Amino acid sequence: MPDGKQILLVEGTSDKSFFEKICKNLSLDATVKVTPPKDIGGTHNSKGGVLNQIPILLPQLNDGQKTNIAAIVDADYIRHGSGYQKTIEQIAKILNDFDFQLKTDIPNKNGLYFENSDGLPDFGLWVMPDNKQEGMLEDWIKSCIKDDENSLFQHASDTVHNLSHPKFKPHLTTKAEIATWLAWQKTPGHGLYSAINDKLLDEDSIIYQNLCRWLKDIFLK
Repeated sequence: MPDGKQILLVEGTSDKSFFEKICKNLSLDATVKVTPPKDIGGTHNSKGGVLNQIPILLPQLNDGQKTNIAAIVDADYIRHGSGYQKTIEQIAKILNDFDFQLKTDIPNKNGLYFENSDGLPDFGLWVMPDNKQEGMLEDWIKSCIKDDENSLFQHASDTVHNLSHPKFKPHLTTKAEIATWLAWQKTPGHGLYSAINDKLLDEDSIIYQNLCRWLKDIFLK
């Protein structure tokens, strides 16, 4: 089990199991603890919960309790008061209070890095799906689906869109598409992590590789 010195903050338990699988594939599982807020004393699992934990964790870099910290959160949507730009600004404001500044020489598609003026390790941030668009983890998964899964996913997507009276809100459509597609796999009923377990994603796709490179840059330096 990881000793907790390297922390990857995520929004909830579903995200936790998904990113634990990715970290395992990158041989980071022995050192990186993937954790939602409630696992480390937070009151609720959500993007807001992640934001609340960041100022609690950052001082632990100074005394060596933590050696690396990163966060993965959803951009969500401008029409609901969020979006990727607002999300980045919210987190940057927290980090600025601890003398972390966003590195501007790295394209957003490669992940976000906040540099500390006292030489502490960079704080890493990834805003799903790609640090430049609205959306969430499911949009990232959708963009990485293997070519030989496209037909089944399209069928799942058509089924979702053809519902006459969907109970979910429109901005959750991609979540419904991914959930339906995964429900039609060999092992229905599993979480988002099954997309990794069952090798349903194109690990050579640019957005997949960008995320993996960012994770390794943050936690292997």
